[in-house]
Amino acid sequence: MSDVIDIDDEQLEIQLFLEAIYRKYGYDFREYSVAHTRRRLEYRRALEGMTNYSQMQHKVIYDPRFFEQILLDLSINVTEMFRDPWFYKKVREIVLPHLHTYPFVKIWHAGCSAGQEVYSMGILLEEEGMTSRAQLYATDFNEAILEKAQKGIYPMDLVRQYTTNYQAAGGINSFSDYYTADYDHVIMQSRLRERVLFTPHNLATDGVFGEMNVIFCRNVLIYFNRELQNKVFQLFYDSLVPGGFLCLGSKESLRFADVADKFELVSEREKIYRKKRSALNV
Repeated sequence: MSDVIDIDDEQLEIQLFLEAIYRKYGYDFREYSVAHTRRRLEYRRALEGMTNYSQMQHKVIYDPRFFEQILLDLSINVTEMFRDPWFYKKVREIVLPHLHTYPFVKIWHAGCSAGQEVYSMGILLEEEGMTSRAQLYATDFNEAILEKAQKGIYPMDLVRQYTTNYQAAGGINSFSDYYTADYDHVIMQSRLRERVLFTPHNLATDGVFGEMNVIFCRNVLIYFNRELQNKVFQLFYDSLVPGGFLCLGSKESLRFADVADKFELVSEREKIYRKKRSALNV
């Protein structure tokens, strides 16, 4: 008699639901955190008035509009300008002086969501006089969110928090220098938006992304299981130049990753790592 896998019926339905999405649309959520996925899908199931995930599976296969909604549900869109100001102060202190030694640098924001952290970095580069010799790349698997990020339009009621963050991060100008107000929204200045290349990229399924000097992927990996985290860490390792920096979220770490010995810890609290220059020989 074959071994029986201990899994409840509901979790089996969720697995089949995610498998259907992968086979039908090519988006792979099968290695996302079980708790995160279940929580988001429970929310959608309740709103739709469905009694089980098998009903959701049938609908997602035959209704592309429902799939688009699921895509939004499973996206990770919690961010803000200069989130964790102490992190950006450390980037000013440690990362930017290193970037000054290069004639041109490439910076990748992986899982950029609505773009707030991308523009935060753009502001830092401008204040360091590096705008003309830096290219920012911003990627996300959700093209609707990516389009929003490219427009750089944010609600006015968030600007007070963004301004406070900017000041706490060591901003040297007035935060209002970087946006134009329009009734209940602000739009980031065109000079910031023009320095960013927005393009789709799925960390779960896509490959190496150029040769980067810095990769930012903050508070994304906490939603992946261990296997997918290791896959993405390898992707980042392969996408960084020797001596390049990897910046993670405050609850993320390379400590138990397969590639941990190929990076050095630069700043513990801020979770800033650097690819070892000798890593190519490891």
